[in-house]
Amino acid sequence: MTTNDSVVQPLVPDAALVPQIVIEPQKGWASLDLRDLWHYRELLLLLTWRDIKVRYAQTVLGATWAVLQPLLTMLVFSVIFGRFANLPSDGVPYPVFTFTALLPWQLFAFSLTNASNSLINSDKLISKVYFPRLIIPIASALPGLVDFAVSFFVLIAMLGYYQIPFTTRWLMLPFFLLLAVLSALAVGLWLSALNVEYRDIRYVVPFLTLFWQYATPVAYSASLIPEKWRLLYGLNPMTGVVDGFRWALLGIGQLNSLLWVSMAVIVLLFLSGLAYFKRMEATFADVI
Repeated sequence: MTTNDSVVQPLVPDAALVPQIVIEPQKGWASLDLRDLWHYRELLLLLTWRDIKVRYAQTVLGATWAVLQPLLTMLVFSVIFGRFANLPSDGVPYPVFTFTALLPWQLFAFSLTNASNSLINSDKLISKVYFPRLIIPIASALPGLVDFAVSFFVLIAMLGYYQIPFTTRWLMLPFFLLLAVLSALAVGLWLSALNVEYRDIRYVVPFLTLFWQYATPVAYSASLIPEKWRLLYGLNPMTGVVDGFRWALLGIGQLNSLLWVSMAVIVLLFLSGLAYFKRMEATFADVI
């Protein structure tokens, strides 16, 4: 009961004075928000270390597997292609010629396979907590560097055995190593996003890597490719990487148009893969 005729009106704020926040999706390259990767760098390192431990957990030979695979492949190639087919090796012994190419190739194949299956293998993590999904394929691709480092010591021993000198070209190795990882990650981003929607991608990847290996100058020299097909052959991003490793370590070949074409393809695949991955990222938790 009131003592006067006045009516107390509730205070309703003027709608024009209430601040409004409109959330809109970012457009263009800003939508990638790559700064999140730095904020979640500890998670990236944790997932990478987890994959490394899982790879060698409960194994008898441990890191020796990283050496056996390229070593046995080199022996098979040396017998079939080096001795029976008598393919040229640009003036260097065929075993070291092949092993030098197998190291970046094994890194590429391992990182590509892991990255393409990474989202499917991390379905429980994706559906429960937020973090930049880009971390998962990157963390899955990086453990291949451990295998590369172990096998590289074997390559150094082979170079010493065949008396192949060390030169300043070795300084270019980190650059070619980066290209190999970017190549695997570029294709892996496409395949990992597609794998969420189409689960038969996981069955395509082994066939793809097997076909890709013979389309890459691993068991043979790129000099066997006719001149008129060189630029087309360079569309294979691993062509420039393998040739770069042989140039840096063995001193054979030269940095020609093949490398520049391969580099352009790597950049194009990587940027388009980033864009496609980010575009599909919002649907991963629902579809997976």
